[in-house]
Amino acid sequence: MTIGSPEALRHLRRDPVLKRVIRQVGPCTLVAAKRQPYEALVRAIAHQQVHGRAAEAILGRFIACCCPDGFPAPEAVLATTPEAMRACGLSANKVLAIRDIAEKAAAGIVPTRAQARRLSDDALIERLLPLRGVGRWTVEMLLIFTLGRPDILPVDDFGVREGYRVAAGHDEQLKPRALGVVGDAWAPHRTTAAWYLWRAADLAKDGSFKAPAAI
Repeated sequence: MTIGSPEALRHLRRDPVLKRVIRQVGPCTLVAAKRQPYEALVRAIAHQQVHGRAAEAILGRFIACCCPDGFPAPEAVLATTPEAMRACGLSANKVLAIRDIAEKAAAGIVPTRAQARRLSDDALIERLLPLRGVGRWTVEMLLIFTLGRPDILPVDDFGVREGYRVAAGHDEQLKPRALGVVGDAWAPHRTTAAWYLWRAADLAKDGSFKAPAAI
């Protein structure tokens, strides 16, 4: 299965809410980044609770500090002192989290892309959740944006829930569990559904989404 494939769109158009979103948004343009899971997790930690540009500036200093020639390998991170990492702008908790991810990557607990291909979504979630600073949402973003898994619906994500609220014409967001029940009908293409709900939320911000009357 492929994210945004004609098969996925045909399936999702059976849902009147998603049909409305697909019609307004157009083709799905989501393409997963060709990164190792270790790098994706480190980048995710750096971005937690920090605006995009500031996080990228911190990441740039961190990368230059550990390995000027490219993204630092786990061993390069572990060879860098916590004090040097803090000097890059990383908080104490983020330093601990990144070092834990590096340790687990060096030990083979964080899989490579090749190894991840042989693991199911649930197996990857179970394997990565114990990492410091890594929650279910972080792993779901890895599954979607790094590994390109086609059937992930991050029901705890504000943008996904807001997108469904807007598209369905609801006054309030569904609770995560309730959205998960609705989303069962979107399997096995829930990643494509999530992408369209994010786009609906984006369009609603600038007032360009044509939503039904609130219910």
